[in-house]
Amino acid sequence: MGGEVSRLAARLTMTSLSIIVPALDEAGQIVALLARLAALRLAGAQVILADGGSTDRTVALALPLVDLVVHAPRGRALQMNAGAALASGDALLFLHADTVLPEQAGSLIATALRERVWGRFDIRLDGTHRMLPVIAAMMNRRSRLTGIATGDQAIFVRRAVFEQLAGYAPIALMEDLELSRRLKKISRPACLRERVTSSGRRWEKHGVWHTIVLMWRLRLAYFLGADPRALAIAYGYLPR
Repeated sequence: MGGEVSRLAARLTMTSLSIIVPALDEAGQIVALLARLAALRLAGAQVILADGGSTDRTVALALPLVDLVVHAPRGRALQMNAGAALASGDALLFLHADTVLPEQAGSLIATALRERVWGRFDIRLDGTHRMLPVIAAMMNRRSRLTGIATGDQAIFVRRAVFEQLAGYAPIALMEDLELSRRLKKISRPACLRERVTSSGRRWEKHGVWHTIVLMWRLRLAYFLGADPRALAIAYGYLPR
């Protein structure tokens, strides 16, 4: 299947972009994030909010700033798949609700997808802890060496390829790593050095060193075959 998908992708010309934002109870920051996407919308990008059952005002606040709101079961994989199913763009960009794109993100993605079928940005972690820049640098270097991307790095992909692969696996955690592994069989990612800025709130809230150890433990357990639902619970994310 990889060869067929690769040949299909090579024939495509990326002309439009759909941005899928999975969200759950993000009323405190959803307006600021979506407002930063206004220029891309004016340039023709489609913005889709994929809500996982927010109980705050996330959806009401987002409605004037997006093209579509999709309601889906809680879980980033399920939410992003629901958004992608209604996307009209030739390229899909999956953007976490606490992540800000660099300037000219649309043209950077378009240029990257002329030669590759998927990619991601380098990342910068926003916060005050002195270890956050070090963590971000390690994430970028590891991703460049392994060809594996995390959702915080704003993964983008040609829609035809995403659909051929049946999207994200419906798992509770590590959906980004799982998708990266399948995409890597088609091509290496375009690793853009321009940086998205992602919140370091979880790192600072739970302790930087504790979070580093936890993430490495969970990642190792996943690669050894652990149940993603159990890993999600250990991460502090309780699927419904």
